[in-house]
Amino acid sequence: MAERVTIQDIADALGVSRNTVSKAINNTGLLADTTREKVLQKAMEMGYKQFSYANIAGAGKKAEPPTPAGEIALFSTGFIGNSHFAATMLDKFQRELSQLGYSFTMHRIPIEMVDALQLPASYHKDKTAGIICVEMFDRNYAEMLCGLGTPILFADTPVVGLGAPLRADCLYMENRTGIHSLVREMVRRGKKRIGFIGEYLHCQSFCERYMAYRNAMYLAGLPCREEWCLIGQNMEVRRSEGIDYQEYLTKCFQNIDELPEVFLCANDFVALDTLQVFKKMGIAVPDDVWLCGFDDSPESGMVTPTLTTVHIHSQIMGFSAVHLLVSRIQEPSLNFRTIHTETNVIYRESTGD
Repeated sequence: MAERVTIQDIADALGVSRNTVSKAINNTGLLADTTREKVLQKAMEMGYKQFSYANIAGAGKKAEPPTPAGEIALFSTGFIGNSHFAATMLDKFQRELSQLGYSFTMHRIPIEMVDALQLPASYHKDKTAGIICVEMFDRNYAEMLCGLGTPILFADTPVVGLGAPLRADCLYMENRTGIHSLVREMVRRGKKRIGFIGEYLHCQSFCERYMAYRNAMYLAGLPCREEWCLIGQNMEVRRSEGIDYQEYLTKCFQNIDELPEVFLCANDFVALDTLQVFKKMGIAVPDDVWLCGFDDSPESGMVTPTLTTVHIHSQIMGFSAVHLLVSRIQEPSLNFRTIHTETNVIYRESTGD
């Protein structure tokens, strides 16, 4: 049996440091794009465990066209724009799949079709090798998809604790560590009155972030005041008749006798809504209250003040998605797997940085 390829083997082959290879593979730290691509290419050529599914031609050889391997279908109930963390993930996902011979189709599922448990007319089961679901948070529809008998991967899911586990592989960003790190840092800076904003039952990631906030507060010996936890069910996009989310936040803030020193938000767009409401109410960030988001969307670095947030490494999510789905296609009997990929906090002006 061939020896297992290590990070040091890749570093020796390229004449670079082990730390450089680790940064490239784990998408951490500062590294030139050309260096990162060179390291990832060598890792795939050498059969490093994380990229062992890839079929890359050897150095100096002309790559043969990939053998057609079938169609991968993307199902989503939302629009995946450039501001969504999944846009970069899916770009990497699609490029890696194309090298393996898979074509890629996208199917947006309207709410009426979700309610009726209908598949889109553009979807052809006999041509589909696998399905990836993004922004697919309706449990009944997700369970219906799991019953199709087609290999399936969910990038985030409906809240896990509200039903039986999905019979599918699941991919998440690491939602707990960044929140714990944020809370510890806020406490170190003397900020002990901390609240949370976001519909925690919207999806599993929102739920994990809210529970991480509560756990972090508990470990710090701090109370979670319920009036500082704005977790109402008003973000559900399908409720077109529901009140606007900013109106919901405005009413909540008006009913709070004393604002906390810091609000942690379920994602950047919740934080941006909060920032808009604060501006209308004459509440200054960071002078009156600090604000933290999650996702590191492009908008988080352009808004005034710039937003402290948790960065999602979308490239490694793309690699992990390919690994999970292709290995499932190749070996359908594998036990179902759940993977969380690394995240890290970025401090900006909204917390006084």
